[in-house]
Amino acid sequence: MRGKTAKRIGVLLLVVGIFAAFHLGLYRLVTCRLFNTFGSGNTAQMIDVKSYLPFEEGSKLPKIETSWKLSGELPVLDGAAALVPVYAAVIENLYPEGCVTYEGGSFSDDNYYGENFAEDSVMQYKNTVRGFEALLDGETDLFFSAAPSEAQRKTAEERGVALVSVPIGLEAFVFFVNAKNPVDGLTVEQVREIYAGEIKNWAQVGGPRRVINPVTRTEGSGSQTAFEAFMGEKKIGRKSFLALAGGSLAFSFRFYMGGIVGNEDVKMLELNGVYPSEENIRNRSYPVVVPFYVLYRADNEKENLTTLVEWLLSEEGQSLIEKTGYVGIGEKGQS
Repeated sequence: MRGKTAKRIGVLLLVVGIFAAFHLGLYRLVTCRLFNTFGSGNTAQMIDVKSYLPFEEGSKLPKIETSWKLSGELPVLDGAAALVPVYAAVIENLYPEGCVTYEGGSFSDDNYYGENFAEDSVMQYKNTVRGFEALLDGETDLFFSAAPSEAQRKTAEERGVALVSVPIGLEAFVFFVNAKNPVDGLTVEQVREIYAGEIKNWAQVGGPRRVINPVTRTEGSGSQTAFEAFMGEKKIGRKSFLALAGGSLAFSFRFYMGGIVGNEDVKMLELNGVYPSEENIRNRSYPVVVPFYVLYRADNEKENLTTLVEWLLSEEGQSLIEKTGYVGIGEKGQS
C-alpha cells in the first residue's frame, strides 16, 4: 500500500515538475522576450490631449501675431492624433475664447478620443477613423489628416459626398525600433522586404540574430494608409507567431513620435542613409516625405470655412504650422 502511495506521489510530483518547467520555458522564451527592452519597440502611446487645449494655462500650443481673427459662424475642427497640435493651435490663435466646451464643464483626464468635448465645441477629437465619419456626416467642418485611404474615398463616393483636400504641410513617414536595437538605419527596399516577409531576421540587415516583428496599425488610420502607399505594389506578408517574440519594427509620423509622444525608449531609423530631420524633410532628401491635409465637404458653405483654409496657406498660417513643429508646404500649397 505504501509503495503504491509513494508511486502516486512520485507521478504527481513529476507532472507538477513538467508543468512548471513548461511554463518557465514559455516565460523565458516568449514573455521575457516580449517585454525585454530590445523587443518592445512599439509600446502603445497616446497623445496627451490635455497638453494641447486652447486657452488653457500651461498649454504647449504656440502663439503668433495674426492680422485676422474669426467671428460669427465658427468652423468645427477635428483631426488625426498626430495633428491635434496643429488644429488646436489654429483655435488658440484665431478663435474667440469660450468656444471650446466640455460635457461636465471641464476636460476629462480619460478623454482619450474626445469623449467629453461638448457637441457645441469647435474643437473635437475623434481621431482618424471616427473623425472621417464625422466629416462625411457634416458634424465636422475641417478635418486635419493624412491623405484618405482608398476605402475612405470609396465610402465618401458611395454616400455622394464630394471632398476637397488641400495640402497644408509636410511630414516624414518614419520607421522606428527600440532604442537598444543596434540597427540605426535601413533602406526603403529592406523595409518593404521585411513587411513582405522576405527578410525575417535582424541579422539579415546588420543586426543581432533575432526575429523581426513587423508591426502594422489599425485599418483606416492615417499611418496605416501612408504605410500602404509606401509599400506600393509590394504585398504585406503574413508574419509567423514567432515574430511576436522578436524585436519590433513599427511606423508613424516624425513629429508624433519625436514631438508629441517623445518616447526615449524608441528611436527613429535613417532611410537610405538619411535621418528624418526637419531640414531633410524641407529639402526632400529624406525619401518618404508626405503632405498632410485639411479636408472639407465641397457642399459646405459655412461662413469663414474657405477663408480659414486660405489663411492656413498664408505666411501667417504656414508660420503657425512651423512653430507647431511641422514643416510648411510652401506658398499657396505648392510643394
